[in-house]
Amino acid sequence: METRTLGQTGHESSILTFGAYLLDYLEQSDANQTVELALDHGVNHFDVAPDYGDAELKLGPKLREHREEIFLGCKTVERTYEGAKHKLERSLDRLGVDTIDLYQFHGLESEAELDTITGETDDPGALKAFREAQEEGKIDHIGLTCHAHPHLVLDTIDRIPDLESVMFPLNFTVLGKAEEDARYDYGKVLERAAEEDLGTIGLKAFAKGSWPADLPYDQRHYGTWYEPYDTQEAMNDCANYALSQEVTTITNPGDPKLFKMALDAAENYTELDAEEQADLEARGRENDSPVPAQLGMTD
Repeated sequence: METRTLGQTGHESSILTFGAYLLDYLEQSDANQTVELALDHGVNHFDVAPDYGDAELKLGPKLREHREEIFLGCKTVERTYEGAKHKLERSLDRLGVDTIDLYQFHGLESEAELDTITGETDDPGALKAFREAQEEGKIDHIGLTCHAHPHLVLDTIDRIPDLESVMFPLNFTVLGKAEEDARYDYGKVLERAAEEDLGTIGLKAFAKGSWPADLPYDQRHYGTWYEPYDTQEAMNDCANYALSQEVTTITNPGDPKLFKMALDAAENYTELDAEEQADLEARGRENDSPVPAQLGMTD
């Protein structure tokens, strides 16, 4: 599988990142097989979070077995100093490792949260905890994930100079809508990240749109927060489009049933020309955005 340099980290990340959310749906034996499948196909960048059920625990055995082969990303929604310290120690313990390669502020939603992270309130802030963890060798690099609001990503880049990666939504529906609505303009994030030499990780690359609001959870065919594309041809289009934006890597959908198709799409990535990209954007504009546009909403 093709690799690309993850910004200033210097790591050569596979163009598909293993989003470990899907492991929470699997028994341990199946989780082990899925991790091995990813590694066999050249996936070397893995992303997990304490909020993904038992995913940390289920990733742990194969992570420890193949630690030198895996660039490990983890994250926390904690914004305070003590909260971030606690969650980091918990993740290290559940994963059974001494160091996390990329530790990220997860799911940033507001400027107020960013103020807390950076210590501009009465709390020392999660950033202080991250920096101390770096000094102690518990994490190597600092990153951000944001499920909406490109302006927040740009503000974070301004306010956290040691940021080395950003994770954000990237698909042809979102960028297609950006022409008329700046709330979806992640193109500006890509441009700024290139200027600052930051690694870029695309979320929701395989998202078709929002689930219908009146569709009960038990009638959704996949365990994803959005309605995904689910044919090989469509998923090829998704991967080809997102990876043609010069993003470093994209994450797979969060349902195990779609993993092999995402893997195949990444392995067979073909760069799209401008006309082909525009055609997909035009098609995507017809869908409801899988990305929330208003502050206070989450993935």
